[in-house]
Amino acid sequence: MRPNRTLGDAAGAALGTARAEGIHHEAFTYFGDVGFLGATRDFVLAGLAADEDVLVVVPEPGTSLLRSALGRAVKRVAFVDMAEVGKNPACIIPVWQEFVERGAERGRSVRGIGEPVWPGRVAPELGECVLHEALLNEAFAGPPSWRLRCLYEAGVLEPAVADGVWRTHPVVVDGGLAQSSTRFRTSGHGTSGHGTSGPAAVWSGEPWPDPFAAPLPDLGPPRAELAFGPRDLGLIRAAAAAAARAEGLNSDRVGDVELAVHEVATNSVRHGGGQGIVRFWSDGGLICEVSDAGLVADRLVGRRRPELDLGGGRGLWLVNQLCDLVQLRSAETGTTVRMFVRG
Repeated sequence: MRPNRTLGDAAGAALGTARAEGIHHEAFTYFGDVGFLGATRDFVLAGLAADEDVLVVVPEPGTSLLRSALGRAVKRVAFVDMAEVGKNPACIIPVWQEFVERGAERGRSVRGIGEPVWPGRVAPELGECVLHEALLNEAFAGPPSWRLRCLYEAGVLEPAVADGVWRTHPVVVDGGLAQSSTRFRTSGHGTSGHGTSGPAAVWSGEPWPDPFAAPLPDLGPPRAELAFGPRDLGLIRAAAAAAARAEGLNSDRVGDVELAVHEVATNSVRHGGGQGIVRFWSDGGLICEVSDAGLVADRLVGRRRPELDLGGGRGLWLVNQLCDLVQLRSAETGTTVRMFVRG
């Protein structure tokens, strides 16, 4: 159980965000179980009173706490376990995409609560949570208008994550008060590189590296490293399977690794200059990395459900479903996709 210290709920209505349409994206920092309920219960009930559809995507024990606090109203609220769908943060946006689209199709207003960070998240996952929050603003930049409150337990936040909260949310409820964040940065658009064109962040004002373009941490010398070209995809697939078996992964996970690495290497051949490098590390599981000289133009690639009539974007979507964690970084210096697969 969390210690029962509370900051209370926001005083008055939340401040307006930078957009009249699209996502109204706010963060809420809290302490303990009482603070969690202060951040969630009234927010949910206000949505129900306005006849909105409400989706809550949080891990336990938050789900059980809120269910109990809502009483009979709980029947009108949808719940999804964040620890399951958000284990790989790249898989969270599709949950909100489906929810918002379903509401728009039914002519319903919607609001949601999400909690992407919880105790036990390791450093690579925390970095992906910050990137996820930044990309939410780009994924839902246009209509319909909807409201998302992102929860953060203040007592367990790493400093970089706490800073990222203020960088990626136009409104932060902190100490019970809703404040406009002066560190929040809006987005522009980019069109160069491989993949389809899409939004690209403009990080102006106070320096903060674009998390999509920031280099990944150095993992030291890899266990194996292979350069590849168009004729080497079979070799790369075999090397991935061999690395997974050496790590002691079962046959299903070996197949996942083999397919995931093949999909990313194929993207390198098709869109990243025709060649790349694959590397493997062992670190409590298998880490596979594919890098090439390409530039990803669609910053949301793999984070949106691919349409049935579109051929692009399916590979990285599949990779996100197969792996426990996927880190994609792309800049003028090239693109890196790092995949984590555990037993």
